[in-house]
Amino acid sequence: MLDELNDLYQQVILDHSRSPRNFRPLASANRTAQGQNPLCGDNVTLYLEMAGDVIKDISFQGSGCAISKASASILTEALKGRTRAEAKALFARIHELVTTGETAGADLGKLAVFAGVHKFPARVKCAILPWHAAMAAVEGKDQPVSTE
Repeated sequence: MLDELNDLYQQVILDHSRSPRNFRPLASANRTAQGQNPLCGDNVTLYLEMAGDVIKDISFQGSGCAISKASASILTEALKGRTRAEAKALFARIHELVTTGETAGADLGKLAVFAGVHKFPARVKCAILPWHAAMAAVEGKDQPVSTE
């Protein structure tokens, strides 16, 4: 059973890495943020269209490993339509997930595929980088974020 779950998680990550969702510049974006992981070379730019406190639309561009690209892809699906507060709360849950593997009983949907990342400390930064960039964009911060 556990092997089947791991296989499913790997398939979801590979699918989102090979065919990332919302992988494009966003002409209507009124917030952007860049993230870099200098050690492994992951680079991501998040584009958000904020309408008041709500993420009306979100996309990304960048290059990096399968985990980084899949994380950014699934993130765009997870954050679209959420409020700033909901986005921050989800970031906290995802940070906990990738650093400890714990979901705190939350139904995270596709985001649960990153539960195994905590077993590979070098990959935690890959998975969380797009989230740090998204939070910087939500907050309107212009400085690039880095995992270092």
